[in-house]
Amino acid sequence: MDVAIIGCGVVGAAIAYELSQVPGIKITVFDKQPPAQASTGAALGVLVGIISHKIKGKAWQLRQTSIQRYETLIPELEALTGRTIPFNRQGILNLCLENENLEGWEKLAEVRHSQGWKLEIWDKAKLKDICPQVNHPQVTGAVYSPQDRQLDPTVLTLALVEAAQQKGVNFQFGVNVLGISSPENSKCTSVETTAGNFTADWIIISAGLGSTALTAQLNQKIDIRPVLGQALQVSLGHPLGKSDFQPAINGSDVHIVPIGGGDYWIGATVEFPVDSDEISANQELLESLKQKAIAFCPELATAKIIRTWSGLRPRPEGRPAPVIGELPGFSNVLLATGHYRNGVLLAPATASIIREQIICNS
Repeated sequence: MDVAIIGCGVVGAAIAYELSQVPGIKITVFDKQPPAQASTGAALGVLVGIISHKIKGKAWQLRQTSIQRYETLIPELEALTGRTIPFNRQGILNLCLENENLEGWEKLAEVRHSQGWKLEIWDKAKLKDICPQVNHPQVTGAVYSPQDRQLDPTVLTLALVEAAQQKGVNFQFGVNVLGISSPENSKCTSVETTAGNFTADWIIISAGLGSTALTAQLNQKIDIRPVLGQALQVSLGHPLGKSDFQPAINGSDVHIVPIGGGDYWIGATVEFPVDSDEISANQELLESLKQKAIAFCPELATAKIIRTWSGLRPRPEGRPAPVIGELPGFSNVLLATGHYRNGVLLAPATASIIREQIICNS
């Protein structure tokens, strides 16, 4: 059985690796760029699962499945590839501000407890004791999620690619997909590329923003729009607070992410297109993000900016993210796209769903 995967961000790479473990499947992955170049390369890799306010239905199930899978996936990939994947197991700390409804957090903590997960609510004194780097007059406490994680999305994606290659997956980088063959009886039979035509029993579209044109060509347009996110890396030269406790810190949608050696990622802005799909990075928004991070952790004022970067996140228009499942009208074209700000978080669960659909329908 031949499977073609279009797009090799973290989602496409996760699907390739997951399917590579199923006997009898020959997999080819196409991407016009090297792996992890688009939205994956600009992601912070903060896995907001247990601390998210999703408590039931598909949205929660996807998060829970992924958080559980990452605990086995990271050591699995490290053993296969010999790579070290930066994986912060010290949780996520969400700062609470004045006028924030703590009742909502208390209810969420109860729900998580009933689901077998932990959430801790800290008062101001406990926060100051454990994370002395946080010093903001309006921070009244925090919610700590010890089972959420953060990882390096680019290193993860490269490890997924390498592990999949070891299992026989053929990656075609620098290859443009020109189209998907005209269907016969609701089936597509091949992928037309700049490297030639490839036959396929299954076609998986995990091309992020590139998914719109591919689905439009099949007269089933899935409208995915770009939302720009900017982030920066700063170097302090030493860890904030206690060196042995370095969780990802979040407050007012600003993430302060430790990456080792006294370096931190700060992100990310959320910038929508105004008229067209073109978005220019707004420097004022990036500066505002940096100032918010400094307000939470004043010591960051002395940090040196090492680099800034941005990426376009794929957000489905008029429907919830992500888009996973059959392309309407086609029995062998699957969508795994439009993950918006949760591509890294939901990659393992997405890969699992795609694998099940192929196994159950082949």
